[in-house]
Amino acid sequence: MRNVFTAVLSVVLNICTTHAQTFDSGSWNILNAKYTYSDNLSFFGEVQLRSLRLYNHFHYYEYKGGINYEIYRNVNLTLGAGSYQTYREGGDFVTPKNNDEFRIWPQIVLFQSIGSAKIEQRYRSELRWTSNGYRNRFRYRLGFSFPIGRERNKFKPLQISASNELFFTDKEPYFERNRLLLALGYKPSKATLLQVGYIHQFDYKINDEIGRDFLVLGFYFEMFRKETLSRQSIHEIKDN
Repeated sequence: MRNVFTAVLSVVLNICTTHAQTFDSGSWNILNAKYTYSDNLSFFGEVQLRSLRLYNHFHYYEYKGGINYEIYRNVNLTLGAGSYQTYREGGDFVTPKNNDEFRIWPQIVLFQSIGSAKIEQRYRSELRWTSNGYRNRFRYRLGFSFPIGRERNKFKPLQISASNELFFTDKEPYFERNRLLLALGYKPSKATLLQVGYIHQFDYKINDEIGRDFLVLGFYFEMFRKETLSRQSIHEIKDN
């Protein structure tokens, strides 16, 4: 299985890297940690680092954290907060910044299983204190994931996932952004996930991020309280 993943990963990385060099794509890097306290309650932290060219012209970073609470088997509530920093184009962390932002965001996520496939719907409201004043934003994401390959230790290590997310505001022009993600994941264990993927992002006249193509690399891991061993809780569709 590792050989299969290595071969698939090599092909994906080669395609993504070639695409990135040809079309001047950027990089999108994610490190996510989660602590599951009980079947219903968990905490998370995440950092992201992004560049407008392939590991060059770094222009954005964020760090955030929050709490998740599962009110039903397939319904999760989240309250998160974080810092989001966007720099100008033309080099690494070029100042003055385009945006210096603190954000609080409640969200609800609905999950549904159809056979082995998992469908996700995520609704998020963002309260944003930016360099240009206070703003509201609303996000809706629809995604799916599907495990592939042979089962090992009661789970399949390989999975494919895709999602599309829309961003709206309560002021003109109302529509802000569309973000498409395609990804391949490998789970060495139930508690860890390595992800490589591709994001295409279209922006409409906003400056808190820059729309284009990105190569995505992510690492997600989960820690459990000793008493919490009832079921796997890493979801296949990851937060971006």
